[in-house]
Amino acid sequence: MTVLHDFFMTIPDIFFKFIMVTFFALLIGLEQRSKYLTTSSIHFGTDRTFTLIGILGFILYVLEPVTLLPFLLGALLLGTFLISFYNKKMESENKYGITGFLAALITYCLAPLLYTQPNWFVILLVVTVLILEEMKRPLIAFTKKIESQEFITLAKFLLMIGVILPLLPSESLLKNFDFSLYKFWLAIVAISGISYGSYLLKKYVFPSAGIILTGILGGMYSSTATTFILAKKSKEIHQPFQISASILLATAMMFIRIFILALVFNAKIAREIAPAFAVLFVATVIISAFYLKRGKGEDDTHSTSLTNTAEFGNPLELKTAFVFGGLFIFFAIVTHFITKEFGAQGIQILSYLVGVTDIDPFILNVFQSKFSVPNSVLVSAILNATTSNNVLKLLYAISLSDKAVHSKIFIGFSILIVLGIISSFIY
Repeated sequence: MTVLHDFFMTIPDIFFKFIMVTFFALLIGLEQRSKYLTTSSIHFGTDRTFTLIGILGFILYVLEPVTLLPFLLGALLLGTFLISFYNKKMESENKYGITGFLAALITYCLAPLLYTQPNWFVILLVVTVLILEEMKRPLIAFTKKIESQEFITLAKFLLMIGVILPLLPSESLLKNFDFSLYKFWLAIVAISGISYGSYLLKKYVFPSAGIILTGILGGMYSSTATTFILAKKSKEIHQPFQISASILLATAMMFIRIFILALVFNAKIAREIAPAFAVLFVATVIISAFYLKRGKGEDDTHSTSLTNTAEFGNPLELKTAFVFGGLFIFFAIVTHFITKEFGAQGIQILSYLVGVTDIDPFILNVFQSKFSVPNSVLVSAILNATTSNNVLKLLYAISLSDKAVHSKIFIGFSILIVLGIISSFIY
């Protein structure tokens, strides 16, 4: 092993750099050849041409790596040639694509990139070029599906996370009250981010999602809203076992969502709550799997296009953000007051009451605030809140669903509620 290492150490670094440039340039050229096999249009070079462009860039860079004069002159000549070729192509074919020319310029720049940047970055760059070259048709098809309003929605999210959040102060607004604008907005961004990701998956990746996938994706968005929607749909779609399994899987994803938030905001609580959430998650999945097995013979004629994404609403609507923000502030004040006046017992009672509302604002306050109670009390409060919310979902499901769903939902949620209470007492 030492002999082999010593042998490689004797090989100049320029040799390895040359091999890498040649190999990467050849890969890009081969991709160009595969792209042009299905078209008869005029094209600029393939494997050999792109390999030689990469080698040319390498030679001109190593000749003078300080002033870069030869390399810049070579880039000027290559660019002039590409412009001339592009003009001729437009005159003869009236086509305006320039991806091949841009790929050629990137290939020419491989040498300075390898000498000035980490190898992993250059490999990532080459892989990105190869993927983008191959994704022309899928990207066009995907773009046609996207509504123009979605770009505004994406801009909102980037504004929320990239501009507003860094500008907000992290200092507490009031004395003896652990609440800051940064924590407030971070909570909104965290919930909106998870919900927005689920919303995009449901709308664009799985637009015709069946019952089960609807429950899973909807659970990441809001398990309560998903339960509400699926329970109402059960009167139209006579698949009681699958509907019941989907509603329970939405609750399983609630445990995942809360655990992810715990990891982001309070790793200590995340570690302490992990065993209880693991038990609840596994139990939910087992019950759901049992119902799915029993429901194999159900008519699945209507199992696709189950729900319209609009039924969930856009998670980045201002109304949604303001409602969540108002609840977050409300629970911050109430939790602070109750903890100060009544201690651990007060926060335990409050945790049962919040289940009838959106539990995320309360739980995020628990994750972020510094209470004068042990973490075990906070973990118990989180479990109480999820159990209380499961009671609410049970009531929603039974009151809104078809009669055939009632017994299955009752058994499933009853098991989760009992497990939640037991877990809370253990803590």
